[in-house]
Parts: sequence; C-alpha cells; structure tokens
Amino acid sequence: MKTVLVIAPHADDETLGCGGTMLRHLQSGDKVYWLVVTKMSTDLGFSLEQIERRKKEINLVSKAYSLSGTFELDFPPAGLDTLAKGDIISELGKVIRELAPEVVYTPYRNDAHSDHEIVYDATMAATKTFRYPFIERVLAYETISETDFGLKPEDGGFRPNVYVDISSHIEKKLEILEIFESEMGNFPFPRSRKAIESLTFVRGAQCNKHAAEAFMLIKEVL
Repeated sequence: MKTVLVIAPHADDETLGCGGTMLRHLQSGDKVYWLVVTKMSTDLGFSLEQIERRKKEINLVSKAYSLSGTFELDFPPAGLDTLAKGDIISELGKVIRELAPEVVYTPYRNDAHSDHEIVYDATMAATKTFRYPFIERVLAYETISETDFGLKPEDGGFRPNVYVDISSHIEKKLEILEIFESEMGNFPFPRSRKAIESLTFVRGAQCNKHAAEAFMLIKEVL
C-alpha cells in the first residue's frame, strides 16, 4: 500500500490531469490525498455564492473518490506570483512531512497558468530526497486548457514517458469532473466531456490501451 499525494493549483486540476490514475490507486488499496493550493475568498472578488459552491464541489469530489483526506491552503488563485515562493514551499512542505507520501503528482511547469508553474517549483523544493527520503516518485500531469496552451518558445512541450491505463475508470473520471459545474462547458470548450474523453483516447492510442492518462516522470528512486 502506497501513500499518494495529488497536488492541484486549483480544484479540478487533479481530476483533469490524473483522475483516472487516482481511481486506480484507490482500487489498488493505496491511500490517496488531495491538496488544493488556492482558495476563493471575498477579498479576491469572489461572491459568497461562488465560495459556497466551490466548498460543496470539493466536498462532493472528495467523497466521490473516497479519498483518505483533503487539504486546502489559503493562497489566492491567479495570484501565486504575487507571493513569496518560500511561503508556498513552507505550507506545501508541512503537508508532505505530515503524510510522508511515496508518490507525488504535480502540474506540468510550462502550463499557460502561472499558478501551475509556481506550484511545480514549490513541489520540487518540497520533495528533495535528502530532506524527504520517503518520496519514491514525482510525476507531472497535463491539464487540458492549460498544458496545451503553454506556448513558450523555449519549452519543448509536454512529452509524456509514463502512461496509466484508465480504460475501466474513464466514465467515473468524467462523472466526477461534472461535479465542477462552474468549470465545465460544451464542446469545443476544452474542459468539456468530449474533449477530455478524446484526450484519454489519444493517450490510449499512444500506449496501446483504450484510454489512458499521460505523465512526465520527474524523479524516481528505486
């Protein structure tokens, strides 16, 4: 049994990027924890209705997965670049020390959203093997509507080298995503059922499976 930590800059990133993989971990008897780095507040211009809806969505998603635990940090969405990176690393490190996960999932660094870049960097700082020797694997996931729009000229693009067969979990992943009503839309909107399902088929074709999720292996200790 492994302890798995999935780090999401915003609620829904985890399911977009590795929802099927989370379900596979759970099916295997692993303990899966979800860490949401940012949080809505009225100070940031979010209405009380939006905040309550997001709280409900997070609670429902956590229950739908049957997660071992959910952590929420209080950092501002779309505002991580205004903060001292050390503060983010410190809070992330507290959760990692508490859980001692063997496997960590984090967003791809060169996504279009700056929050994803900062969360990736904080994850790398908080998973140094000489400080956190229990960590065995760190993987970066792709987030449709962010990874595919991260068009930095110096970036070679998301080049997956790990694939997870989610053929028996794709429907459950899509059902959980639809809990995030405020984030989903109709095709050709990228965070639509059809677009997300299509990506799993493309990744499946790349690894000879019906449906798959793809990752970049950042670090592995054998």
